[in-house]
Amino acid sequence: MSLHRLLPHDTFSSSLGSLSQVGSSKASVALFNAVKSFPTFGDIIARIGLWWEQIRAVVVVPVFKFLVAICLIMSVMLFVEVMYMGIVVLYVKLFKRKPAKIYKWEAMEDDVECGSATYPMVLVQMPMYNEKEVCEQSIAAACKISWPSNRMIIQVLDDSTDPASKELVKKECERWSKEGVNITFEIRDNRNGYKAGALREGMKHSYVKQCDYVAIFDADFQPDPDFLLRTVPFLIHNAKLALVQGRWEFVNADQCMMTRLQEMSLSYHFTVEQQVGSSTFAFFGFNGTAGVWRISALIESGGWNDQTTVEDMDLAVRATLRGWKLLYIDDLKVKSELPCSFNALRSQQHRWTCGPANLFRKMAGKILRSENVSLWKKLYMLYSFFFIRKIVAHVLTFCFYCVILPATVLFPEVTVPKWAAFYLPSLITLFIAIGRLRSIHLLAFWVLFENSMSLVRTKALVMGLLETGRVQEWVVTEKSGDALKTKLIPQVPNVRFRERVHLLELLVGAYLLSCGIYDIIYGKNTLYVYLLFQSLAFFVVGFGYVGKYVPASSS
Repeated sequence: MSLHRLLPHDTFSSSLGSLSQVGSSKASVALFNAVKSFPTFGDIIARIGLWWEQIRAVVVVPVFKFLVAICLIMSVMLFVEVMYMGIVVLYVKLFKRKPAKIYKWEAMEDDVECGSATYPMVLVQMPMYNEKEVCEQSIAAACKISWPSNRMIIQVLDDSTDPASKELVKKECERWSKEGVNITFEIRDNRNGYKAGALREGMKHSYVKQCDYVAIFDADFQPDPDFLLRTVPFLIHNAKLALVQGRWEFVNADQCMMTRLQEMSLSYHFTVEQQVGSSTFAFFGFNGTAGVWRISALIESGGWNDQTTVEDMDLAVRATLRGWKLLYIDDLKVKSELPCSFNALRSQQHRWTCGPANLFRKMAGKILRSENVSLWKKLYMLYSFFFIRKIVAHVLTFCFYCVILPATVLFPEVTVPKWAAFYLPSLITLFIAIGRLRSIHLLAFWVLFENSMSLVRTKALVMGLLETGRVQEWVVTEKSGDALKTKLIPQVPNVRFRERVHLLELLVGAYLLSCGIYDIIYGKNTLYVYLLFQSLAFFVVGFGYVGKYVPASSS
């Protein structure tokens, strides 16, 4: 019997209503409980905060502590290297260990009977590439070198792609040839190997076979007339010497703040690094110009090789592995020009950092296996010359002072000792400044600028070590020549915004600025002072407000 027959109709309807209400109530309760159990925005934030604290404690802080420890080790290594070089330079100065005292040197003298035949035959190579701003003054300086005209051949190697530049160089060579100078104008139909390729092709000419030595001057270098008289005698009287290198002197060092800061770095390089290598192990990196090579040593070492963008350093390493010695003369100065445009400086620094790193990758094994080099010289080449100066110095400057040290503001658990954060870098900086006392008042600007440039160098270093990206990029450094006096104007007005902006520098600047602001609000030290100034330096560099702008020539 059905239920509705047993109950009155109203009773049955009310029963169904009650059941419906009960079901609806349970669903509402279930829905309410479900909604209640769903995390709110505040709960999500709290959970993310909890996860971050766990990751911070277990992963981030230990990693940063490890990186700080590595940087502390590198700081000590760099400090020891700088102090070692300082002691050597001090010893050289105190005991007057000049090259003429260590190596035999006798002035060249005319022989009444033999005449100019007593002078060896010297080849002067001048590689050029679209150098119309400086070619005239450089060729003139080479042609005025004091050496018998019949014992010297000046070889201008012009790879210019600009017809006006090539024509100007050609006319200049013709002009000096008419005045009795033995000068040749050599061109080739390609730029294979860039500078190394040009020098290699130049050595293939038949007239080179009669030459004993080759002097090399880049397009912006102007040697004094006595250059050969001061260098060649070392090679004549010391059979194991392969190279005599002079020092660079800069005609435009006072052009702007950027050139003054470059002068400080390069003065230290020549006064200390080059002199130490020459005085201790008779090895240093050839600077590619303002030097004289013994041609037999150059040939025996394999000649010019374009496997890296530092063909000069490559040749110096290979010559040393063959048992040859190199000599640097600190008081032999040759006039040259510093890059005054920031983009030109960036390209130069990329090549100067990427090339040595790539050369280290390719030559480290050969250095270790060499039988002509003592264990101590191998250690000096691999550790001091390459590892500390060409790798550690760049990594430490950027990673420690521009990334890790600022991050300690965000992670108070990670501490950096004062001796590593302040005392060691201060001592190193002061020592470097000694090389150019006239610019010591610019020391703070030099530190900020070098740190800003460390990003470019670190990128180039990674490319060189991994042999990737722009590892073989060769951009000829822009020269200004006479434009230094007449055409230089502040860089900003005539340069398009996108051409002068460098995004990575701006990002690092923003990072440093954020850390500085955080330190002001939450920090308990005064690191923000450094962070704010360093961030400003990165912004100045990132927006291209540094250096000079050289307008394109109207011709």
